Amino acid sequence: MVRYVYCTASTLDGFLADDADSLDWLLNVPGGDGASAFATFLDGVGALVMGSTTFDWVHRHENLHDHPERWRSAYAERPAFVFSSRQVAPVTGADIRHVHGTVSSHLADIEAAAAGRDVWIVGGGDLAGQFADIGRLDRIIVTYAPATLGSGRPLLPRRLDSARLRVEEAAMDGPFAQVTLSVSP
Repeated sequence: MVRYVYCTASTLDGFLADDADSLDWLLNVPGGDGASAFATFLDGVGALVMGSTTFDWVHRHENLHDHPERWRSAYAERPAFVFSSRQVAPVTGADIRHVHGTVSSHLADIEAAAAGRDVWIVGGGDLAGQFADIGRLDRIIVTYAPATLGSGRPLLPRRLDSARLRVEEAAMDGPFAQVTLSVSP
């Protein structure tokens, strides 16, 4: 059965990105360029879902226009669904599907592309919240970094009370604390 998993990094004060939609804060944390537990997580992922702001940052940061191979080295051949009301930049040779509208209108295609494996909701927080709104967010994995921003893009701009969230695991990974939660509909 396909699970929808929101896996992301956050500051201690609950922000994914700064006010300019940058993740430079994370890359400045020693070890922030890739926690070791992430490779194990990615092995179980069949498809990716992200918003256009997240995609645009990855595209710029990795210079995917000139180096499309960086997408494949990070995400392999996994199909990616980018939710956007506008066209986003292509990545040569990558299976990136630009979609718009509600997340519920694309669930069948996302699940077919995942082929029985997990769907990674890469970000942002509002997109993850849309999955939570329709009862299709199964897990949240947050890797907390030793940093604060004071403002920026929130981790999950929805109210999910303790009746819906259950801490399943907490672990250290270098300078990071990773918390895994199950989410009930």
